[in-house]
Amino acid sequence: MSNGDVFPKTHDELDFEFLGNIRGREWRVQTNVYGNGSTAVGREERYELWFDPTEDFHRYSILFYIDDIPIRETARSEAMRGCFPSKPMSLYSTIWDASGWATSGGRYKVNYRYAPYVAEFQDLVIHGCAVNPMDHSSACERPSAATYGSSTMSPEQRAQMDGVRRKHMTYYYCYDRDRYPIPPAECKTDQIETRQYYGPDGVRYGGHRRRRRGGRRNRSSVAQADAAL
Repeated sequence: MSNGDVFPKTHDELDFEFLGNIRGREWRVQTNVYGNGSTAVGREERYELWFDPTEDFHRYSILFYIDDIPIRETARSEAMRGCFPSKPMSLYSTIWDASGWATSGGRYKVNYRYAPYVAEFQDLVIHGCAVNPMDHSSACERPSAATYGSSTMSPEQRAQMDGVRRKHMTYYYCYDRDRYPIPPAECKTDQIETRQYYGPDGVRYGGHRRRRRGGRRNRSSVAQADAAL
C-alpha cells in the first residue's frame, strides 16, 4: 500500500514483500513501514515462511497477518510521531527485480530464463474507507473508541505472534546495531535477546545459537547468518 503518486515527498507505505528463493531453502517474506516520507529509516522485518507459498493459496493481510496469524504489530505511538502512516493509500501489487539486495543480500540474481513470472490472487478482500482522489475527502466517520479496540490483539493472538517471531523471524531492524547505533525511538529491545540471538547487522544467528568468537566456528556462523537474509 502506498500514496507515493499523490505525496511523492511525504508518502506513506506498508509493504508485504516476497524476497525470492534459493531452491531447497525456505521462502522469505519481508514487511516494512514508512510514514510521511521517512524512507531514510527502514523498518524492515524478515521471516522464513513455514510453508511453500507456491503450492497453494494463503491469506496475507495488512496489518500484518499470515493465515490469520499475526506476525507484526505496528501501533501508533508518540515515539513514531509523524513517521506513522496516516494519509489515504492505494493498494498495489508489483513484480520487480531486487537482485541487488533481496536474496541473500544480492548474492543470487534473478534468472530470467524462468520468465514470465506470474502472481495469482484469490478471494481478494479490501476493508477500507473510500477517499475522493481529487480533494482526499471521505464520507466515513471518524473511528470510535470501540473501532480502535477491535484492532487490539487478544492474548491468544499475541501468544501466536510471539511464537512466530521467535521461530521464524530472521531480521529485525531494531536489532541492527550497524545500521542504527541508536535504535529508532519506537524500538523496545531485549538486550539479552539482542546479544544472544542477533548479530550486529540485525540478522538472526543460524540455529538460534550464540555465535562464538574467533577461529573457524566464528566464520561458519557468519556465513550462516548471511545465508539467512
